[in-house]
Parts: sequence; C-alpha cells; structure tokens
Amino acid sequence: MEQKSCVIIGAGLSGLTAGYFLTQNGWQVTVLDKGRGVGGRMASRSFAGARFDHGAQYFSIKSLDFQNFIEQLSGKRLLRKWNVRSDGYPRFALEGGMNGLPKRIAETLDVRTGQKVSGLQNEEETCTIITETGQRYAAHHVLLTLPVPQALALFSGQLLLSESDQAALSGIRYDPCWTVMATLTQPSRIPPPGGLVLETGPVAWLADNQQKEISERPSVTIHASADFSRQHLEDDPETVQKILLGAVATWVLPATVQMTQVHRWRYSHAAQRHPAPFLRLDLPVSALIGGDAFGIGNVEGAFLSGKAMAEALLALPSE
Repeated sequence: MEQKSCVIIGAGLSGLTAGYFLTQNGWQVTVLDKGRGVGGRMASRSFAGARFDHGAQYFSIKSLDFQNFIEQLSGKRLLRKWNVRSDGYPRFALEGGMNGLPKRIAETLDVRTGQKVSGLQNEEETCTIITETGQRYAAHHVLLTLPVPQALALFSGQLLLSESDQAALSGIRYDPCWTVMATLTQPSRIPPPGGLVLETGPVAWLADNQQKEISERPSVTIHASADFSRQHLEDDPETVQKILLGAVATWVLPATVQMTQVHRWRYSHAAQRHPAPFLRLDLPVSALIGGDAFGIGNVEGAFLSGKAMAEALLALPSE
C-alpha cells in the first residue's frame, strides 16, 4: 500500500500538531513555512541578554486532549503556572518562552522554513504546492494553517474556492497588534505576577518577562490594543514605540528603558472565528483549512484544530 502523504502549509501550533499525529500514524508529512522558525504567534525572541514572549503570552488547559498531549510530549517540566487572570482556569507559561512547545513538536517532523507558498495545482489525484523559491511538493492531501487572508490568496487560476467556502472564510476577521519589547536597567513596576491587562488607552497588555521567569534581565513586552493597532497599522515603528512606551510610563519608567525592538502582527487574534475546528474545502484535491481562527481559538484552540484535521485524514478509507 502506498504511504499516504500530506503537505502542511504553516508551522504554527495547528500545523505542527496535525503533522505530529499524522507522522505518528505512518504518514509522510512535510511542513512548509515562510518564516525563519516555527511557532507562528507562539513566538519568543532574545536580544541584549533578555528573553521575550512577543506573541501569545500564556494559555489555559481546559481539555484532557491538550493536557495529555503536553504531558506526553515533554512532561510537566515545560509548564509553569502563571495566573494572570482569575476566572477559575489556571494559566500557563512555558519554561524558556512560549516558543518551546512548537519547537519541541517540530523536532519530530520534516519542517522546511523559508518556503513561502505561491500557488496550488491539481495534478493527477495529488496536490502540487509551489513555493516562491521554485520548489514543488506533491502530496495526496494539503492542510492550510496559515492566516486565512494569506490562504485565500493561494486560490486562483486552476483551483478556485466554491462560493460557500469563500463566504465561510471571508467571515473570519483578525485583529492586528503592535508589540514593543524593551530591556530595562532595573525591574519594572508591574505588580506580581508580572502581567497587567489595561482596559483603556493604546496599550492592552503589559508583561514583565523577568517575573514571568523567562528572562534573567529585566525586560517588558507591550501589546497595543486592537483599536490602536488598526488605526496605526501602517505608521512608522519608531512613532508607535514612542506612543506605547509613553502610555506605560507608570509601570516602566522612561529612564530605565535601554534597548527596544518592535514587531507588527497583522493577524494577531481571530476576533471572528469559524465555529468548527476546521473546514473541508470543496476542491478537486483533498484540502482542509484550520488554525486558531477555527473552533475555540487561542493556543488550545489551535492545538484542537490541528488534532481534528489529523483525525479527519486518518479516518479516510484506505486506498
């Protein structure tokens, strides 16, 4: 029997999770991502002796599937409780930063970074994925886990979405987010445990990475609000940085700020999601689309979407 093959576009948590379960069941899986690393918005960065989570800050574990997966993959050593919200569900950060989980999963997979997909073709019962570098990957099935607006751009020419699929995917809406990372000459004034939600103003979230225990050096991560980020999406990064640092001067004294970096997330949070954990596309090739814009969203939703897509492929009849 021919080994079943799958190409996954997007090396965020959903794509890596799907690849993990398919590989564990004997499938040939290739994961492609346009970036230099894996993890998508589960992103961590280091500079000037400090460590930052500059995408997703924490996650909850509400499902037994997610809990079992993390414990099976890495044991409880990777997890650290970080209860920055009090709604009855514990929040968790990851030892060394949020990128630790996707990196651990990627170790088990064939992941190829720096491969931006430019198009899809239907060729004799397989889907051919073409990248901007001229690489071609053929597989029986394709999973798309990149942000939906980027996925929609791949369907033109030979492969066109049905009206119903186009309508379903066009209903998904993302909020952007400007992020500022700053090293400090002394600890911030953010109260323990080091995470602060701001209800008004240009800043929505402020985190002390030293209190979070991922950075030896004092450092903070600042997430702008969705409204501010949308209004200033194309502004100069230095201008945005100045505004955001000024808005948190109560907790981050201006005189203590030393080095900074700025990152713009165009697709930070799915404000309007598709209700199901994935969508099976009506195409002549086998294609599913999912991610953190499907199902319950956020980190756990991304995992559940990836697992659901893998299970859908594993349930297909043998050829």
